Amino acid sequence: MEPHPLVREVYPELVAEVARLLEVEGERHLAIAVHDLRLIAECGCKEDFCQSFRTAEHPPGTPYGPGHRNVVLAPETGDLVLDVVHERIVYVEVLDRPSMTRRDA
Repeated sequence: MEPHPLVREVYPELVAEVARLLEVEGERHLAIAVHDLRLIAECGCKEDFCQSFRTAEHPPGTPYGPGHRNVVLAPETGDLVLDVVHERIVYVEVLDRPSMTRRDA
């Protein structure tokens, strides 16, 4: 089975922006880790404003549980929120932003 593509290969501009914003927030570890995220699945909610995606396996609709925190970033446009579990980015919320162009990795 072929591995899931790296997010940096599919959405390089987004990864660069998230890394920069994480540095601003003092989240150096996550700023480095964002370069190795894999695109596991698109959100699937079908809302026009949502381009979110999972970077780790997780059953839909279940809470993340202990070790979960949100990292709210401050982009110039829209909202970027990371779900982090035990210091691992597991979900990237991309809301109310211009349509991202997906590059095939």
